[in-house]
Amino acid sequence: MVGVAAVVVLTAVGEGARRYVTQEFTSLGTNLLIVVPGRNETTGSFPGAGGVPNDLTLDDVRAVERDVREARLVVPIAMGNDTVANGERRRQVAVIGTTSDFQQVRHLEVTAGSFLPPGDLERGAAIAVLGAEVARELFPAESPIGRVVRIGDWRVRVIGQLAPKGRQLAVDIDNLVLIPVATGMRIFDLTSLFRVLIEVRVHSNLESAEERVLALLADRHGEDDVTVITQDSVVGSLNQILTALTLAVAGIGAISLAVAGLGVMNLMLVSVSERTAEVGLLKAVGATGRQVQRLFLTEAVLLSLGGALAGLGLGWGLVRAFVALYPAFPASPPAWAVVSVLVLAVAVGALFGVLPARRATGLDPVEALAGR
Repeated sequence: MVGVAAVVVLTAVGEGARRYVTQEFTSLGTNLLIVVPGRNETTGSFPGAGGVPNDLTLDDVRAVERDVREARLVVPIAMGNDTVANGERRRQVAVIGTTSDFQQVRHLEVTAGSFLPPGDLERGAAIAVLGAEVARELFPAESPIGRVVRIGDWRVRVIGQLAPKGRQLAVDIDNLVLIPVATGMRIFDLTSLFRVLIEVRVHSNLESAEERVLALLADRHGEDDVTVITQDSVVGSLNQILTALTLAVAGIGAISLAVAGLGVMNLMLVSVSERTAEVGLLKAVGATGRQVQRLFLTEAVLLSLGGALAGLGLGWGLVRAFVALYPAFPASPPAWAVVSVLVLAVAVGALFGVLPARRATGLDPVEALAGR
């Protein structure tokens, strides 16, 4: 019971993690390319770890918009951290410089005011859109729309407030401040963009769009100095990692089944010792050694199966309790794990029931009837 419950709970958590990560990425759509400055060679480093020979600029963004026909939206991102203040109220938050298309790419909703307006990339106005939590803390009793806040030493006017969104790809949307990309680059004195998000018109064009973007930027910079990441590749890699992790924790949990098998064997050995007279009677009335062996093997298997079913119920109950506490985490044991652990439990019962069954088979009928 304990071994099966452990496998069910551990595989449910591993599978839940895989589903959660996949949902996070697919919630943004599946047609997304992410351009990162710096060439990521196959050395195990993170994107950008190979150095940044050339800046990823707003001119590059315009070139992608103009020359990559597969691209529907091209969204530059300049990012920094700073103090956002309203009078004496202040918060240290992430500030993202971007464009009006960021709303569509990240599927954001505005509850008050408006989002960043479309316009020239180079002419950033002194305006901002606040995340829900930032707005609540800086303006607890009033609407922030039309009010002026400070980002470091810069004054910007609030034109919009985002709807509560929570975390999205490890980014807390509710604790963000969004400003025009040119304004962000001036505030943080940046020459290179942090990322460029490209939404492709059709998912089937992802590969060709990736090749075209790499070729275009290599031609503009004179070398391959950017990395293009597709959502499919990220989700695929994470799926492989989390599936391997699920299998590993399932294996760890299954070790307890081997320990449980020793308990089954000891229990059946005691059962054989206590039922020697019964075994002797069975043999005296004509039962063969094979029939006696099958009797004890069947008992061992039924004992293991009963414990496995009880463990399955216990594990399922624990998983449901976990999901009730954390409803955003889709923990659920995969079907292969449930079937495998039940089969393994029965196999363990049969394996560890062999020795007691053979011992029962080897009893002499006369001595067994005498209780010796």
